[in-house]
This record gives sequence, C-alpha cells and structure tokens, in this order.
Amino acid sequence: MATTAGASPLPFKIDLAACAPGLSPDGPEAIHAGSRLETDYLLFAQAFLDDDQRDAAVDDTFDILWLSWDDALASQDTRRYAWNVLRATVMARIPHRDGWPELGMAAFDTVALKFCTDPAGGLHQIAESLQLFTAMSRLPAHQLDVMVLRWLYDMPPENVSALLGVPLAAVRSDECHATRFLGSVLCPPPPTEGNTL
Repeated sequence: MATTAGASPLPFKIDLAACAPGLSPDGPEAIHAGSRLETDYLLFAQAFLDDDQRDAAVDDTFDILWLSWDDALASQDTRRYAWNVLRATVMARIPHRDGWPELGMAAFDTVALKFCTDPAGGLHQIAESLQLFTAMSRLPAHQLDVMVLRWLYDMPPENVSALLGVPLAAVRSDECHATRFLGSVLCPPPPTEGNTL
C-alpha cells in the first residue's frame, strides 16, 4: 500500500490514535506517530532485506494490519500485534540457513564499515560483522528483535519497549541474555587443560 505525500502511512490512524491516550484522532500527533512507526519498521526490515524487499515487506505489513485491524484491536496490545505481523512478514521474505534467519546483508551495512578507510581493515570488519550476525541469528526471536533495534540502530530501550509492545524490563532482560549468549559464542572462555577436579 503506497502512501501519498502528507498522508499518514497508516490507513487506520483514527483507530490507532484512539488506542493511544492523549492523541487526537485527526491531529498531527497521530500522523507523526504513524510516520515514526513506518520509519522504525523500515529500520528493522533493513537489517534483513534489500531496499526493494524492505519496502514491500513494510507495505505488506500495513496492508495486513488494515485487513486485520479488528483482530488487532481485540488483542491485548495493538503494538505487539502489529510487531508480530511485521516480524512474520519480514521473516517470510528472508533466506534461512538451517532454520535460522540469514543476517549476511546486515554485515555489509554497518556503521563501522562505513567509517573504515583502510581496505584491509574493511575486510577484517566484514569478517567480524559476519561472525557477529551469524551468532545473532541464533538468538530466540524476541532477543533478536531487541538486539537488532538496540545494537544495529542504537534505539533507546524505552523506544524498543514501545515499538515491540512489551514491558521495558523485558527489553532489558532480553538484551542482557542475548549479550551473555553472544559473549559466550564470540569470546568463549579458554579451554582448561589437565585435571579439573
């Protein structure tokens, strides 16, 4: 579903605004909230898809939400419902290796690589990023979502919580557990030698 200039990307902005206390259904806040949502959705999809597929996935997400808005309103949290639709739409479009999402595209679109001026350093950065993203792809879905938003896009935890429709404590817990897992995979403890008793 394409949007026109100046129009809200959410055809259901009135319903969405009614679910968000303090927003006027027709006010600029509702349009801004919809634009911000679309921007955040595009960021998440960018970690997995090229530009055309990213745009199509987000457009499809809004189409699905438009068609299932009654279900979204009946859910416990419309933000969580919408996030699950986006996640399912993005994951359906990306290749999977051994049942895990492939994050290889993201390794070539990192801030560190963009600021690297040395060709040898760039190759080293790509290898390091590929290792990180391979490990990240093994995270449970909720931890992967948090890590993509927090680590790749430096989104504040409060914004991640609002976007995903989960408590802030869950975001912090997911980040902590994911960080611990990634640390154990990327920097394993040295093997012990000899008698360990």
